[in-house]
Amino acid sequence: MKIAVWHNLPSGGGKRALYQHIAGLVERGHTVEAWCPPTADQSYLPLKELCRENIVPLRTQAQGWGRALRRYWLVSQMLSAMDDHCRECASQMNRGGFDLLFANSCALFQVAPIAKHVNIPSVLYLQEPFRGLYEALPKSPWAARPKRSGSFWSLRRCYQFLSDKSRLPALRLQVREEIENASRFKLILVNSLYSRESILRAYGLESEVCYLGVDPEKFKPTGEPTDSYVIGLGGLAYNKGVDRAIRAISCVDSSKRPELVWVGNFATAEYENELKTLAAKHGVRLTVKVRVSDAELVSLLSRASVMLYTSRLEPFGYAPLEANACGTPVVAIAEGGVRETVQHEQNGLLVDGDDSAKLARSIERLIDDRDFAQKLKGQALAYVRANWTLESATERLEAALRKVKEGALGGCQEKVPAVV
Repeated sequence: MKIAVWHNLPSGGGKRALYQHIAGLVERGHTVEAWCPPTADQSYLPLKELCRENIVPLRTQAQGWGRALRRYWLVSQMLSAMDDHCRECASQMNRGGFDLLFANSCALFQVAPIAKHVNIPSVLYLQEPFRGLYEALPKSPWAARPKRSGSFWSLRRCYQFLSDKSRLPALRLQVREEIENASRFKLILVNSLYSRESILRAYGLESEVCYLGVDPEKFKPTGEPTDSYVIGLGGLAYNKGVDRAIRAISCVDSSKRPELVWVGNFATAEYENELKTLAAKHGVRLTVKVRVSDAELVSLLSRASVMLYTSRLEPFGYAPLEANACGTPVVAIAEGGVRETVQHEQNGLLVDGDDSAKLARSIERLIDDRDFAQKLKGQALAYVRANWTLESATERLEAALRKVKEGALGGCQEKVPAVV
């Protein structure tokens, strides 16, 4: 097949998934060419190592003073700019004789309008909806602003009123466009059953699970001796649950409390300082490492005694499987997609809910019972090699793409009809 790819991905699991998907398709003899805007991360797992990648300009708008009062205008302008960008990408694809479009997520709007501009069948691999529009992270975007004291005609109250008048229509516009853009694809692929349910809840659209895989040549035990630290993985953001991990470690007996080493692909200085303050308050040694090399990441995973996975409603999560591939068991909160990858007492331990004490007991169990920890390490490694290989992930994707190319599917997605 001759496959056109579009994405606007930052560094992280989504970009790794796309990189591995393209690598697998190219290895199987398919021709792949990629398109993206300049806002996509070009330094992390660059696609130009695998195929030709075209960087097509994207108009951006200045966001200076008064941004809150101009939010609808800014969102509208950015949507228009993305539409222009996608129209140009699609024009180049339409002239290229491609069999189909394989689109991925957009960091700005999650689903870009690329499908409506191409004249070839289109498939979307969607890691998750734009969570900030549908979830409380940590507050719902649809809730009214907190009540404020003072006169309604005070400058602050007037600014709040006008800000809300701009904010809510902007959110509604973004939701409408995201759902419309997603509905234009012939097939939506997702990374887990949990993500399939999330897409159905948010969009009213059907999707198909196409599980990812882990590269066994990259993620494998290094043979280094196990160290006493616990590792966490994910960008330093609220949804990655670093605060949950800190509180869990703080509940481990002080005589054997391990260091928490957190590896992230991004961090802001302000939030990192907040987490370090929280760790100091709870007596937890916290080391933060940002944008480490794959070699250092594999070494850190291989030497860790436990991976602690505390992300909030993560749709899939590469981290537990990457740790398992390095022979490291996982202690995880049983929510989101991790329930599909971590099997209790097979490749890790699952804890129901954000219970710091229960998480701590699970960590202590792996620290104290070395025979059990060693058994889990061996099972974790075998589990990934048997169930989560890159080869099987590529086979699943290739089968889905062929199905669309050969017309085994009907038309575009249809929204689930409402019962009136």
